[in-house]
Amino acid sequence: MTRVILLAALVLAAIALGACGEKEERPGGAGGAERVDLLLDYFPNADHAGIYAAQGGGAFARAGLDVRPRTPPDPTAALKLLAARRADLAISYEPDLLLARGAGLKVQAVAALVQKPLTSIISLGRRAARTPGDLRGRTVGTAGLPYQSAFLQTILRDADVPARSVKRVNVGFNLTPAMLSGRVDATLGSFWNYEGVDLRRRGKAPRIIRMERVGVPVYNELVIVAREDTVREQGPFLRRFLLALREGHVSLRRDARTGVDPLLRANPDLERGLQTASVRATLPVFFPSDRERPFGWMEPREWTAFGRWMAGNGLLKQPEVVDRAYTNEFLPGEGI
Repeated sequence: MTRVILLAALVLAAIALGACGEKEERPGGAGGAERVDLLLDYFPNADHAGIYAAQGGGAFARAGLDVRPRTPPDPTAALKLLAARRADLAISYEPDLLLARGAGLKVQAVAALVQKPLTSIISLGRRAARTPGDLRGRTVGTAGLPYQSAFLQTILRDADVPARSVKRVNVGFNLTPAMLSGRVDATLGSFWNYEGVDLRRRGKAPRIIRMERVGVPVYNELVIVAREDTVREQGPFLRRFLLALREGHVSLRRDARTGVDPLLRANPDLERGLQTASVRATLPVFFPSDRERPFGWMEPREWTAFGRWMAGNGLLKQPEVVDRAYTNEFLPGEGI
């Protein structure tokens, strides 16, 4: 089952969140643990398996935390809801975080959940694009996010493909259906570790082009985000959360079932085989490629380069927005 089919979960979450005002201040959760409302970037799926492993395996409980993952009304809403104090922490995307910082939201990344871009160009069949050069004369669907258009422009420019030779269509989050129906030849926005894995399992033989291999600077696809006041005032809480999150991902690396089992309990509509395959595909990018770095590490050089790319493509007014957009201070073994 693909992400699109499960958008109903986002609609239900929108109704629930819309009925709420500012998040209540509740110091206690289950068994006296500190309650933590964690707003996901999307419906619960394999990208979040380490979170559910930490929850299901008791790592959060041992840290004195009652972590409650919640689905946002849509993937672009998490940071606004976090800034409005409707959650304690949120998962979002590095490009979205930088855009939010540029717009004045006082939010900051405290860890990378996924180290590399998951966003990719996916195509099928006889018109599949093996290289960016094959996109010439094709129709590409995106979710309509501004940085996705900039990704495509960068990729085409790097491949010496005239931008006017590629037709672009905003298909919202109906990326895979738009491709399967023939409305578009390729999509930019689906994840190689989820939609790509799903299509392979369905015998569709997708061609996948990953962003960081065709001219787009490396960025962290998913990051854990806190408000600036949380970063200033609740360092011990962030350290406990991130240490437990690391424990969940280490257990996930040993056995995917430690995350998939509680994930399926949280979202019974998911299919076990797809989630397990997706977790296994994603494991290498849950952890830094440099083994000397702690879990959750955000590489300053990569953030600086990506910020400059966003500024150069008109997405940020100043690349300096990056300077306070993230901190590694609370990662296991880092800081004071």
